[in-house]
Amino acid sequence: MLDFLPDRETKPRHQGVSMVMDKGLGMRQAEDLAETAGHLIDFLKLGFGTAYVSKKAAEKVKLYQEHHMRVFVGGTLLEAFLLRDQLDDYLRFVNKLGCDTVEVSDGSIKLPHDEKCRLIKRLSGEFTVLSEVGAKDCDVSMDADAWTACMQKELDAGSSFVIAEARESGTVGIYGKEGAADQDLIQRIIHEVGPEKVIWEAPLKQQQVWFIKAFGAHVNLGNIAPAEIVALETLRVGLRGDTFFDFLPEELKKHKL
Repeated sequence: MLDFLPDRETKPRHQGVSMVMDKGLGMRQAEDLAETAGHLIDFLKLGFGTAYVSKKAAEKVKLYQEHHMRVFVGGTLLEAFLLRDQLDDYLRFVNKLGCDTVEVSDGSIKLPHDEKCRLIKRLSGEFTVLSEVGAKDCDVSMDADAWTACMQKELDAGSSFVIAEARESGTVGIYGKEGAADQDLIQRIIHEVGPEKVIWEAPLKQQQVWFIKAFGAHVNLGNIAPAEIVALETLRVGLRGDTFFDFLPEELKKHKL
């Protein structure tokens, strides 16, 4: 075994969790993902409304759960049900899928925050709740006070983790339009909310590298593409060039090119 690798927890992890987004994988692709990387995936999101329009979604949920992943449908789908005043229909849908985890978001619709928190509290009695903070529209901005206040209130309401919005593009929310991290905002969230209960959406490699270098191997990262989850783990433990020397003792760093 290699020395000087970060000591990663095995599942169920409480830190260093990875959330992968499945945007419509077929069953054979899902089987390959679970077999190859199931041990690395803590949460599996069936992105936005894909679970509603794809075949065999329930079979995929069961498959992923057999590999000890917490599976949930995207918060956008919940928002679509809420907009139509069909919360009970949403609950029937996710229960039919067999999900024991849900995502509560307000990235596409206007949802009063007190109402969002009441929904989190209600759902947390039956499900593990992940709630997402931040808008999907790059023209909708939130100041740092709003980010931290919303996150803390949602954790208090019953969320197990709060997700910092970035979309699958990685160009909104905690990032600028070019994908660079909003470092002042992120540091403010770390200071006031803490790192343990925040999952940072980081779909791009440059973002994953930045978070690992800034906060270490045990940072919580989400919206990882299925094809990138193994590569992400190599970044976490220093087995890829970008973080190769980050976790080594000083006497070995002298060999750096």
